[in-house]
Amino acid sequence: MPLYEHVFIARQDLSNAQAEGLIEHFGAILAENGGKVVGSEYWGLKTMAYKINKNRKGHYAFMRTDAPASAVQEMERLMRLHDDVMRVLTVKVDAHDEGPSVQMQKREERAERRR
Repeated sequence: MPLYEHVFIARQDLSNAQAEGLIEHFGAILAENGGKVVGSEYWGLKTMAYKINKNRKGHYAFMRTDAPASAVQEMERLMRLHDDVMRVLTVKVDAHDEGPSVQMQKREERAERRR
C-alpha cells in the first residue's frame, strides 16, 4: 500500500487532550477503510504566520500512514468537514523516516543532520 504523511491544524480553543483525540479519531477512520497509522505525533499549540478563521494559533498534529488511496480520500473528506480542523496537508512518500520528525528533534540533532 502507498505511504502517506499528514499534517493538520486544529482550532486553538481545543484542549491538548481533544487535539490528540482527533489523531485517534482519524486513525480509526483509516482503519475502518483498510489502512493503518504507522506513527503519530502531537506537535503542540503553535503560532501561525497568518490568521486562519480568526485564529492566531493552532494545534498541529502529524500522522504517518500506510493506507489505500480511497481510505486517505475518505479521511481527508471527513477532516475538511470537521469543525475543529482548519487545514489539512497530505503528502505521498516513498518511505517513512525512522525516529521523530524534524519538528520534534532538538536543535542539536538538526544541526548534526545538516552536516
